[in-house]
Amino acid sequence: MAFTGTAHLAAPTPPSLRRLSPKLRHLPTTHSLKLRPVSASVDVRFPNWSPGSWKTKKAQQLPEYPDPVELESVLKTLESFPPLVFAGEARNLEERLADAAVGKAFLLQGGDCAESFKEFNGTNIRDTFRVLLQMGVVLTFGGQMPVIMVGRMAGQFAKPRSDPFEVKDGVKLPSYRGDNINSDAFDEKSRIPDPQRLIRAYLQSVGTLNLLRAFATGGYAAMQRVSQWNLDFVQNREQGDRYMELAQRVDDALGFMAAAGITTDHPVMNTIDFWTSHECLHLPYEQALTRQDSTTGLFYDCSAHMLWVGERTRQLDGAHVEFLRGISNPLGIKVSDKMDPKELVKLCDILNPHNKPGRLAIITRMGADNMRVKLPLLIRAVRQAGLIVTWVSDPMHGNTIKAPCGLKTRSFDSIRSELRAFFDVHDQEGSHPGGVHLEMTGQNVTECIGGSKTVTFDDLNSRYHTHCDPRLNASQSLELAFAIAERLRRKRMRSASGFHKGQKDVSTIKEF
Repeated sequence: MAFTGTAHLAAPTPPSLRRLSPKLRHLPTTHSLKLRPVSASVDVRFPNWSPGSWKTKKAQQLPEYPDPVELESVLKTLESFPPLVFAGEARNLEERLADAAVGKAFLLQGGDCAESFKEFNGTNIRDTFRVLLQMGVVLTFGGQMPVIMVGRMAGQFAKPRSDPFEVKDGVKLPSYRGDNINSDAFDEKSRIPDPQRLIRAYLQSVGTLNLLRAFATGGYAAMQRVSQWNLDFVQNREQGDRYMELAQRVDDALGFMAAAGITTDHPVMNTIDFWTSHECLHLPYEQALTRQDSTTGLFYDCSAHMLWVGERTRQLDGAHVEFLRGISNPLGIKVSDKMDPKELVKLCDILNPHNKPGRLAIITRMGADNMRVKLPLLIRAVRQAGLIVTWVSDPMHGNTIKAPCGLKTRSFDSIRSELRAFFDVHDQEGSHPGGVHLEMTGQNVTECIGGSKTVTFDDLNSRYHTHCDPRLNASQSLELAFAIAERLRRKRMRSASGFHKGQKDVSTIKEF
């Protein structure tokens, strides 16, 4: 996201990948969706909530520290540290997500499964940022709409585990829970939760944010550099060729604009909006970085602009939902095929009682077959309740398999199939596909099988670097972006053809 000065990752000035972004002036209504009234001055402060009220609820997935006194000392230190992000930035993101809820923008959320201390360097940050830039250009051209770029970066450390222990060669140890908690080395000492790792995670997030800010506003993200964003190992492959063809079209458009008097030194041509996000999992850390905004009096978790609650921690009466209901950041809810439609409506009511546009994104992770069966039921329940949400597809987590060599992997074809099902269901239901949520990297890894540059099971061991779940590499990410862009283009053309024939606005009748 664009920002002015040195302290912001975002600013209200519309940057390059948000050129067409309109403010949300109104929300279209139809006979099938009865929207609840939204007050312009909603007070979302809760009389029975405080940053620490989650402690009165049952908390899942929290580590047990052997030295509570040391943990408390670390948390006090974190409370004294500056916020990583600012309330105004989170409010700007919420406005953009409100556009995505009604089909006027598209969310691109991506980054590491879990950030690590060992792989923290400028090259890795730059390459992931660069792939996101490329994907943003592809999606903007295809959809002809603003792309909201949100990284799983600068805080995505902690990971939920299905089993608190893991066994190797008959040895049973506590599971690895992310570098901010313990180490992935398989020995007893490394698996003991260490509070000092929270300090290191905070400092690494500071460094990551600082570099992202420099890239977003220092000229690296300027549109006239669009052809220079191609990664070296993608250049001579199919996706690299497709991207360079598109980049040439962008260059031609910029040349036309320059001839028309729109110079490339304008801020809108040289900066982008970029926000950060992570799963809200380690509640003591999140509480330590929660601040009360001096301009509104509202509480924001200043560890990231957006946070989401996971499949394993979204209990209606649980600690994570209790914490999230009182902060004013935009929120995501990870939803699998296990989600009951009535429970989803209740969860939305708890987290967004004033039905504020842009507040909630429902991030579905089901697998393609389940998506076609389960997602329509969720969409209908949300619509019937009159709720305003942004529908987002996470095609990664429902498609994890174990390779013959024992490594976890994901099939590119399965990922693409789930995305296809996501768009098909929204076409069928007349709702808006609002975004995509991906685990990906700018590194040339071999962790997901398939793609046009086919990665096979035999290739997995060559460059399998993830600390947790398998990620798309840059070529696979770009290939997926082109597929999504085509769906957005087809949706746009269908809508435009309705206008050209003098028909009613199909975007408000058939698609909402």
